[in-house]
Amino acid sequence: MSTAVNLKTLQDTLGHHFKDEALLFQALTHSSFAYESKDKGVVDNNRLEFLGDSILGMVIAGRLYRKHPDMSEGELTQLRSSLVNRDHLSEAARRTGLDHHLLLGKGEEKTGGRSNASNLSGAIEAVVAAVYLDGGLEAAERFITGNIIGEN
Repeated sequence: MSTAVNLKTLQDTLGHHFKDEALLFQALTHSSFAYESKDKGVVDNNRLEFLGDSILGMVIAGRLYRKHPDMSEGELTQLRSSLVNRDHLSEAARRTGLDHHLLLGKGEEKTGGRSNASNLSGAIEAVVAAVYLDGGLEAAERFITGNIIGEN
């Protein structure tokens, strides 16, 4: 199966079809792959992960604030934390199939990097940012709501 077909299938699962597939490619690129790549133009997902973390926190906080008007700040914080923690995000990444699409270096692949919760949670945060940059805040909210929060 070609990479283009794989990306098409992944985009179907994610619920967002990229105008700029390079953003999705970057979101799936672990630093070990970028480091080992002979193509010096390959960029890892670290910067996207940084941006995605903030977008994810903002979208989830806003959604919880509106959905639970009777909850206290502490209760909202606890609920938000349960949705943005590494375990929840890595499980969401597995559900969307990101584990099968991650681009990993040889060493990272050999040491189980495809199932590493940190790699998976970072990848889904990077995908959040890629969706945001490609389709705007509404697209990112749809992605987060459907794939991370689990509402449609």
